[in-house]
Amino acid sequence: MIEEENPETKLKEMEEEDDKNVSKFGYWDYIWGPLNWLKMLAKEMHWSFVFGVVIVYGFSQGLGGALNRVGTEYYMKDVQKLQPSEAQIYQGFTAIPWMVKPIWGLMTDVVPVLGYHRRPYFIFAGILGIVPMLYLSLHQQMHIFFAVLSLTIGSTGAAIADVTVDACVAQNSNKHQHLAPDMQSLCSLSSSIGSLLGFFLSGLLVHFIGPQGVFGLLAIPAALICLVGITLQEPQTVNFSYKQVGQKFLDATKAMTDTLKLPDVWRPCLYLYLSNAMSLNIYDGMFYWYTDSDAGPNFSQEFVGYILSIGAAGAILGSLLYQYALKDHQFRDLCFWSQLLLGLSGMLDLMLVLRLNLKLGIPDHIFAVLDECAFQFLGRLKWMPLLVLSSKLCPSGIEGTFFALIMSIGNIGTFSSSWFGGILLHSLNITRTGFDNLWVAILIRNIARISPLLVIFLVPRTDPTSSILPSKASSTESAETPDDSKIELVSLMTSVDRR
Repeated sequence: MIEEENPETKLKEMEEEDDKNVSKFGYWDYIWGPLNWLKMLAKEMHWSFVFGVVIVYGFSQGLGGALNRVGTEYYMKDVQKLQPSEAQIYQGFTAIPWMVKPIWGLMTDVVPVLGYHRRPYFIFAGILGIVPMLYLSLHQQMHIFFAVLSLTIGSTGAAIADVTVDACVAQNSNKHQHLAPDMQSLCSLSSSIGSLLGFFLSGLLVHFIGPQGVFGLLAIPAALICLVGITLQEPQTVNFSYKQVGQKFLDATKAMTDTLKLPDVWRPCLYLYLSNAMSLNIYDGMFYWYTDSDAGPNFSQEFVGYILSIGAAGAILGSLLYQYALKDHQFRDLCFWSQLLLGLSGMLDLMLVLRLNLKLGIPDHIFAVLDECAFQFLGRLKWMPLLVLSSKLCPSGIEGTFFALIMSIGNIGTFSSSWFGGILLHSLNITRTGFDNLWVAILIRNIARISPLLVIFLVPRTDPTSSILPSKASSTESAETPDDSKIELVSLMTSVDRR
């Protein structure tokens, strides 16, 4: 008779072995850990998925978005000579392409071009980014209508590229549910690192080549999106019947409507809208005050870029904290605390505008950096669980389209925030040189930021490893043939990887 091994002895031996492994490899893991993490994601979901995320989120939205933001702020202020409320409302128009993301999602899911669902749309998105940015950079004294139109077309290209990658993220989140937080962390870290670099360079570039020169440089990230479309590994759809497109649009619309009617879906979507809409955007008022030589601290172009770049570092810290400490916590708990702290962090703006920081002996430059860093850090902690939750709400078969719909709801909230903020600045008579009521606008915004906590019950208590959709809604199939009548979402993986 074989004597069984004592479980306690076996457990002790395993712990000793783990300690040896940590002492031997633990320090190197801190260095190679991020690379091994990327290799793991590339192995699980193919390298082209990781490459696409890095280009779209890192170079287009991160680096390009940072340059676009600072360049547009100075373009509206110094070239177009607009009031803060006007700049706020005009820039709201550039968000419209992000509000109709389901249209781009349906196009990429339903209508292949030359047999491909993804590659042509990446190339088209890149062209939409290149042409208007070059047009803006080469024309002096452009009418505000054409300037806003050019910025909106460029935003359309970024939105199409974003929804194409989001489709892959949503599908892989359903297929590899245990990696859903990791995928959102990859998106977030790529965006944050790109933003850090972009904001760091933005002030210097605006100073040396002007805002229109910055627009010219934005053609480079757009060209990289074209490169994604050229190099992307994607199987070709053969014998596609374009006569079915109309029916597929109807099927997808019905599937989205049916899913959106589910309480487990519309409730968090409503919270997403309210959370964004009630965070009133009054940044243009703050920006004009930042750069005013009389009422404000008169920050230079370079330092404005530095403020935003350090803020992007705060966003990176928020992404890392979520990835390594918070990603397994319940959605409602994370949303509650992040929303509360985000609202309270707005009091730093109030202290800065009232110059209370000077009474505490803290210079404007240091306090502004701390303010932006806290805002970006908490903003990222608020956004990460909402992204993971959104990816878990997408039914199989229309992942890209439905994820785009949810993101559009959030973008409509952002659009509302921008317009409400512009109206608030106008009603309080905050102008290019008049900032007497800016502190009132900040106080109203801070109260509005906390108000979504009144409906926090709309967010489910589940964690990222749990399924949210009912089983009957987890897939969307039409009554026709099983293969051709689905809304096709082409994977970025090769046939070998799909086995």
